[in-house]
Amino acid sequence: MLNLLTSTQNDYPLAFSRILLGAVFFAHGAQKVLGWFGGSGFSGTFEEFAKFGMPAFVALFAIFVEFFGGLSLLWGLFPRVAAVAIIVEMVGAILTFHIKNGFFMNWTGQQKGEGIEYHIVTIALALLIAVQGAGALSIDHSIASNQNSASTQPIHGSAE
Repeated sequence: MLNLLTSTQNDYPLAFSRILLGAVFFAHGAQKVLGWFGGSGFSGTFEEFAKFGMPAFVALFAIFVEFFGGLSLLWGLFPRVAAVAIIVEMVGAILTFHIKNGFFMNWTGQQKGEGIEYHIVTIALALLIAVQGAGALSIDHSIASNQNSASTQPIHGSAE
Protein backbone atom coordinates (compact mmCIF):
# COMPACT_ATOMS: atom_id res chain seq x y z
CA MET A 1 0.00 0.00 0.00
CA LEU A 2 2.85 2.38 0.85
CA ASN A 3 4.38 1.73 -2.57
CA LEU A 4 1.07 2.57 -4.26
CA LEU A 5 0.91 5.91 -2.41
CA THR A 6 4.55 6.91 -2.85
CA SER A 7 5.55 5.61 -6.29
CA THR A 8 6.51 8.46 -8.59
CA GLN A 9 8.99 9.42 -11.26
CA ASN A 10 11.83 11.91 -10.84
CA ASP A 11 9.77 14.37 -12.90
CA TYR A 12 10.49 18.08 -12.46
CA PRO A 13 7.49 19.52 -14.38
CA LEU A 14 5.22 17.35 -12.21
CA ALA A 15 7.01 18.62 -9.10
CA PHE A 16 6.57 22.21 -10.31
CA SER A 17 2.82 21.63 -10.76
CA ARG A 18 2.55 20.00 -7.33
CA ILE A 19 4.43 22.81 -5.59
CA LEU A 20 2.38 25.55 -7.24
CA LEU A 21 -0.91 23.84 -6.38
CA GLY A 22 0.38 23.26 -2.84
CA ALA A 23 1.30 26.93 -2.45
CA VAL A 24 -2.15 28.05 -3.58
CA PHE A 25 -3.93 25.62 -1.27
CA PHE A 26 -1.66 26.30 1.68
CA ALA A 27 -2.32 30.05 1.30
CA HIS A 28 -6.08 29.46 1.28
CA GLY A 29 -5.73 27.09 4.24
CA ALA A 30 -3.61 29.61 6.16
CA GLN A 31 -6.41 32.15 5.68
CA LYS A 32 -8.87 29.67 7.18
CA VAL A 33 -6.69 28.35 10.01
CA LEU A 34 -4.37 31.19 10.97
CA GLY A 35 -6.09 34.29 9.61
CA TRP A 36 -3.08 34.99 7.37
CA PHE A 37 -3.37 36.83 4.04
CA GLY A 38 -6.53 38.64 5.08
CA GLY A 39 -8.35 35.47 6.13
CA SER A 40 -10.88 35.13 8.91
CA GLY A 41 -9.08 32.43 10.89
CA PHE A 42 -10.46 29.21 12.29
CA SER A 43 -13.52 30.51 14.16
CA GLY A 44 -14.33 33.03 11.43
CA THR A 45 -14.26 30.28 8.82
CA PHE A 46 -16.78 28.29 10.86
CA GLU A 47 -19.03 31.34 11.08
CA GLU A 48 -18.81 31.94 7.32
CA PHE A 49 -19.70 28.33 6.54
CA ALA A 50 -22.58 28.47 9.04
CA LYS A 51 -23.97 31.61 7.29
CA PHE A 52 -24.23 29.55 4.11
CA GLY A 53 -26.00 26.76 6.01
CA MET A 54 -23.06 24.39 5.70
CA PRO A 55 -22.54 21.80 8.45
CA ALA A 56 -19.46 22.02 10.66
CA PHE A 57 -17.88 18.91 9.11
CA VAL A 58 -17.83 20.68 5.72
CA ALA A 59 -15.96 23.60 7.25
CA LEU A 60 -13.55 21.20 8.95
CA PHE A 61 -13.04 19.32 5.68
CA ALA A 62 -12.27 22.54 3.78
CA ILE A 63 -9.88 23.75 6.48
CA PHE A 64 -8.12 20.40 6.71
CA VAL A 65 -7.84 19.88 2.95
CA GLU A 66 -6.58 23.36 2.20
CA PHE A 67 -4.11 23.73 5.06
CA PHE A 68 -2.77 20.20 5.48
CA GLY A 69 -3.35 19.22 1.85
CA GLY A 70 -1.37 22.28 0.82
CA LEU A 71 1.48 21.25 3.12
CA SER A 72 1.29 17.69 1.83
CA LEU A 73 1.66 18.94 -1.73
CA LEU A 74 4.49 21.33 -0.86
CA TRP A 75 6.48 18.60 0.87
CA GLY A 76 5.46 15.89 -1.57
CA LEU A 77 4.32 13.58 1.23
CA PHE A 78 1.30 11.50 0.19
CA PRO A 79 0.12 14.12 -2.32
CA ARG A 80 -2.17 11.57 -3.99
CA VAL A 81 -4.35 11.61 -0.88
CA ALA A 82 -4.30 15.42 -0.79
CA ALA A 83 -5.09 15.60 -4.51
CA VAL A 84 -8.14 13.35 -4.20
CA ALA A 85 -9.37 15.42 -1.24
CA ILE A 86 -8.87 18.62 -3.28
CA ILE A 87 -10.88 17.14 -6.14
CA VAL A 88 -13.71 16.29 -3.73
CA GLU A 89 -13.60 19.80 -2.26
CA MET A 90 -13.60 21.48 -5.68
CA VAL A 91 -16.48 19.35 -7.00
CA GLY A 92 -18.40 20.22 -3.83
CA ALA A 93 -17.65 23.93 -4.29
CA ILE A 94 -18.78 23.80 -7.90
CA LEU A 95 -22.04 22.00 -7.13
CA THR A 96 -22.82 24.00 -3.99
CA PHE A 97 -21.91 27.56 -4.93
CA HIS A 98 -20.17 28.30 -8.19
CA ILE A 99 -22.02 26.55 -11.02
CA LYS A 100 -24.86 29.06 -10.82
CA ASN A 101 -22.35 31.84 -11.64
CA GLY A 102 -21.29 30.31 -14.94
CA PHE A 103 -17.85 29.49 -16.22
CA PHE A 104 -15.78 32.64 -15.77
CA MET A 105 -14.30 34.11 -12.63
CA ASN A 106 -15.61 37.50 -11.55
CA TRP A 107 -12.74 39.56 -12.99
CA THR A 108 -14.73 42.75 -13.42
CA GLY A 109 -17.00 42.52 -10.38
CA GLN A 110 -20.08 42.40 -12.62
CA GLN A 111 -21.18 38.88 -11.63
CA LYS A 112 -22.91 37.86 -8.42
CA GLY A 113 -20.05 35.47 -7.62
CA GLU A 114 -17.19 33.44 -9.02
CA GLY A 115 -17.65 30.95 -11.84
CA ILE A 116 -16.10 27.49 -12.10
CA GLU A 117 -12.97 28.05 -14.22
CA TYR A 118 -10.58 28.12 -11.23
CA HIS A 119 -12.11 24.93 -9.88
CA ILE A 120 -11.77 23.12 -13.21
CA VAL A 121 -8.08 24.03 -13.52
CA THR A 122 -7.54 22.96 -9.91
CA ILE A 123 -9.26 19.62 -10.54
CA ALA A 124 -7.07 19.07 -13.63
CA LEU A 125 -3.85 19.70 -11.67
CA ALA A 126 -5.02 17.59 -8.74
CA LEU A 127 -5.97 14.74 -11.09
CA LEU A 128 -2.49 14.83 -12.61
CA ILE A 129 -0.94 14.52 -9.14
CA ALA A 130 -3.41 11.83 -8.04
CA VAL A 131 -2.43 9.70 -11.05
CA GLN A 132 1.30 10.49 -11.40
CA GLY A 133 2.32 11.13 -7.80
CA ALA A 134 4.62 13.77 -6.36
CA GLY A 135 7.41 13.89 -8.91
CA ALA A 136 10.91 15.11 -8.12
CA LEU A 137 11.93 17.00 -4.99
CA SER A 138 9.45 15.13 -2.83
CA ILE A 139 9.45 12.99 0.28
CA ASP A 140 7.47 10.40 -1.70
CA HIS A 141 10.22 10.17 -4.31
CA SER A 142 12.78 9.62 -1.53
CA ILE A 143 10.62 6.91 0.05
CA ALA A 144 10.02 5.21 -3.30
CA SER A 145 13.73 5.36 -4.19
CA ASN A 146 14.67 3.81 -0.84
CA GLN A 147 12.05 1.06 -1.27
CA ASN A 148 13.30 0.27 -4.77
CA SER A 149 16.96 0.17 -3.75
CA ALA A 150 16.14 -2.01 -0.74
CA SER A 151 14.21 -4.49 -2.89
CA THR A 152 17.15 -4.87 -5.32
CA GLN A 153 19.78 -5.44 -2.59
CA PRO A 154 20.71 -9.06 -1.91
CA ILE A 155 19.62 -10.40 1.45
CA HIS A 156 22.73 -10.84 3.58
CA GLY A 157 23.17 -14.08 5.42
CA SER A 158 21.07 -16.12 3.02
CA ALA A 159 22.33 -19.43 1.65
CA GLU A 160 23.57 -19.10 -1.91
